[in-house]
Amino acid sequence: MTAHSILHAAVASPPAPMPSSPVLDVPLALTDYEHTLDWIDAAVGASSPSYICVAAVHTVVACQDDPELRAAVLGSNFTVPDGQPLVWALSLLGHKLGDRVYGPELMDRACARAARTGQRFYLYGGRDQEALARLARKLRLRHPGLKIVGGYSPPFRELTEAEQQEIAHDIDATGADVVWVGIGVPKQEKWMATMRPRLSAPVLIGVGAAFDFHAGLVPQAPPRLQRLGLEWLFRLVQEPRRLWRRYAVYNPRFVFGFVRQYLKHLRS
Repeated sequence: MTAHSILHAAVASPPAPMPSSPVLDVPLALTDYEHTLDWIDAAVGASSPSYICVAAVHTVVACQDDPELRAAVLGSNFTVPDGQPLVWALSLLGHKLGDRVYGPELMDRACARAARTGQRFYLYGGRDQEALARLARKLRLRHPGLKIVGGYSPPFRELTEAEQQEIAHDIDATGADVVWVGIGVPKQEKWMATMRPRLSAPVLIGVGAAFDFHAGLVPQAPPRLQRLGLEWLFRLVQEPRRLWRRYAVYNPRFVFGFVRQYLKHLRS
């Protein structure tokens, strides 16, 4: 543990738990960007390590099939609703949120705040080391003063125990406050659950495709499509071979599953 992390460990107790409501048995935090960022700031100064999941429809449905993913998501400090359909679902259940907490936007706002506060960020993920360097460069240009203290793009295979230990050592050596994880669902959730007790970094946040978006490798859906809940369609057109099964299978399953939940809610 570095001197930087030892200083953090002596500062404060963990922030209060986020209120949540389940959608398909996955608790989703009833929060917005500012409350989430404030929670992260408090967690950086706390003695207990934390990790945050960012869930779209795909994540919620995948939790029904993958017990390890489900355990990782339920083991997080909280999970924010990244997908617009999840916000609509929460609204139907009586929880009116102003907006979703979209992973790329959360990361961008956190970078803006960290450029002012001096928080140290570590980037774990990306397509390769070159793409990760491009991401770091673009974030620094957009947010002058941002401290990105390290980064690593892991191979697309399961890591050995020795590799996990080496990665943990390398991250700790940077004194990072927040580790941003962009290796996709379900790998990033499982990785955070495994690595949380091994790391001195106070906060881990899994943001998936945010790395590719901010690096300029994949275009984001126009805001209008995002508001209409059609980001999935835009992404499907961009990457049909990789994403067709996700949306063809998981979207209908979410609709049918939530209809059952909503009808049960109306009867209760």
